Amino acid sequence: MKKVRIGGQAVIEGVMMRNYDKYAVAVRKPDKTIDVMTQEYLPLGERVALFKIPFIRGIFNFVESLVIGMRTLTYSAEFYEEEEQETAADKVMQKMFKEKAESVINFITVLIAIAIAIGLFMLLPAFLVQLLDNVIINHYILAVIEGLLRMLIFLGYVVLISQMEDIRRTFMYHGAEHKTINCLEAGDDLTPENVMKHSRYHKRCGTSFIFVVMIISIIVFMFINTPSTWLRMLYRVLLVPVIAGISYEFIMLAGRNDSKLMSILSKPGMWVQRLTTKEPDLDMAEVAIASVEAVLDWRTYLDAMRNGRLEK
Repeated sequence: MKKVRIGGQAVIEGVMMRNYDKYAVAVRKPDKTIDVMTQEYLPLGERVALFKIPFIRGIFNFVESLVIGMRTLTYSAEFYEEEEQETAADKVMQKMFKEKAESVINFITVLIAIAIAIGLFMLLPAFLVQLLDNVIINHYILAVIEGLLRMLIFLGYVVLISQMEDIRRTFMYHGAEHKTINCLEAGDDLTPENVMKHSRYHKRCGTSFIFVVMIISIIVFMFINTPSTWLRMLYRVLLVPVIAGISYEFIMLAGRNDSKLMSILSKPGMWVQRLTTKEPDLDMAEVAIASVEAVLDWRTYLDAMRNGRLEK
């Protein structure tokens, strides 16, 4: 049996888990029952050989994760949305794209989210740092200050949204997702009680990825020096895919490497997970387990693991 690396994300009152060409989202409905939706999905890397190349694959994997994440988040939200009247914009989208309207809307939403993230976490710090150009001449020092500003803005944003009750519960489901994956990777049976014993932090977490992006950006931008404000901003945008590709390779390496060096390098991202994950309850662990069960026969998998029959 082949060794798997399950990944996932928290959604509204639920958890999405993905295993290679299949993903599932489990949601605790208002009536307290668990709804599980399973979807087949062939990764971009399997459809286009170019997307398997190191560094390039990270760019498309990131976009792919955003699209699936938005799709499953929208699905989970439907259980808790109040009945809304169809707007004129909804009617136009339905008329133009018919059955593909929802996919198009999700894609546009992802593009908007990426644009906002680039503006807030890339362009804003660069704009603020340029105000120090006449005070600090050393370009390397400015690059470090810009990176620190980027981290502060990100951490401030996370702290701010974590005060919202819905977000706090989502962070608890995020913790349940990590605990369940850690339980599986440790070879323990997936029961709510076993899941709760494991750590709510994980090396392959998206939070760690974002934090690594910020650290890598400091290094990359040290080599970009231009007095032109608009060129500086343009470089920040154009180099986002490069930084994402490098960061993805680091996260993947850290996820499969238990060396002391990689553990030390992974620490900053793990620390930030203290903000984006919270301790879940048993009911949340049960939802996360239901999501895993929809994409993996974990009992057979653990049996193969315990008997040394897993292929790397």
